[in-house]
Amino acid sequence: MNLTFYKYQGTGNDFVIIDNRKQLLTKNNTKLFRRLCDRKFGIGADGLMLLEGPTDADDDFTMVYFNADGAESTMCGNGGRCLVAFAAFIGVIDTIATFTAIDGKHHAEIKDGLVHLQMQDVPAIETHSTHFFLDTGSPHHVALVDDVKTYDVVTHGRAIRNGAPYFEEGTNVNFVTPAEAADTFTVRTYERGVEDETLSCGTGVTAVALAMHSKKMLTASAVKIFTLGGELQVTFETIANGYQNVFLIGPARQVFKGEIEC
Repeated sequence: MNLTFYKYQGTGNDFVIIDNRKQLLTKNNTKLFRRLCDRKFGIGADGLMLLEGPTDADDDFTMVYFNADGAESTMCGNGGRCLVAFAAFIGVIDTIATFTAIDGKHHAEIKDGLVHLQMQDVPAIETHSTHFFLDTGSPHHVALVDDVKTYDVVTHGRAIRNGAPYFEEGTNVNFVTPAEAADTFTVRTYERGVEDETLSCGTGVTAVALAMHSKKMLTASAVKIFTLGGELQVTFETIANGYQNVFLIGPARQVFKGEIEC
């Protein structure tokens, strides 16, 4: 079978996207998904997404996300933004979208070339002596470091991802340093499932923004985050028991379209 695919990237976080509304692929084909994401023997990507038909009458589509290791995963923020851009490209939506992912319902809008993706509310942030831990659709460990630009993200990230208290389930690991401008940070992320540093992580950037706010390192409810792959923004509202109306904002670009024999 020749499979049509699309390659998208959001601040360097890259994805294979397949229109699966006709159910050409089954979700248990993990070996195929792993091969398609392989940068030597496949297309190459941090993850793979299937755009499927809606299961809820209020939705425009369903998002199904797989990590590069082929396993179905938790929410991917940059992936969600790319899937919204893809849905607009193939005419499923115009500029406004409602869709369901593994962590629930999301709303999104394309404005001025940027995709604004509403993330899940975050009711709690765990504060520890060396780090923060929170779930923004995916679990995230957030640690401040003196200079993230020179930090050994892979070595330290891998050790934390596999160590206590995360062990087999693991976590994504974010290292952050305040930038010179107020309400601005530089972030690098080690992603589970990819098992390496990625150029950007949307749920990670969201986690960093909320963690820095909880530490009172922000003066506003809008945060600018620099990643290796580019710039993202996070906006949010504070409530008594956490954060709501959390939006991840940034570009999503189609890189190419192709066919691959499966």
